[in-house]
Amino acid sequence: QVQLIESGGGLVQAGGSLRLSCAASGRTFGSYAMGWFRQAPGKEREFVAAIRWSGRSTYYADSVEGRFTISRDNAKNTVYLQMNGLNPEDTAVYYCAAGRDNLRLRSNYDYWGQGTQVTVSS
Repeated sequence: QVQLIESGGGLVQAGGSLRLSCAASGRTFGSYAMGWFRQAPGKEREFVAAIRWSGRSTYYADSVEGRFTISRDNAKNTVYLQMNGLNPEDTAVYYCAAGRDNLRLRSNYDYWGQGTQVTVSS
């Protein structure tokens, strides 16, 4: 079992930055790849970024490539999402998740956090 708790969301102006954190509990955290998804009102939950357990492989959605950076600290059981150059289209609830295999697919994630709201004002 893995429990995930996100933090770091909030309100920021366009062009600003936020860093999301996802704290995990459970002895198997290090065996999972971790991902971030987001869901805007009226839209499907979409892939944002993911990272393998080693931290050496990362994946990004085209919409955030070059602006967002995912990282993890297995010693602290924590994964991060540094978000720079935010724009109003990034407004959503952001979820972290633990998964395997093809990390761009929502169905490949076994555990989910409760989400944290990110709002970007224009």
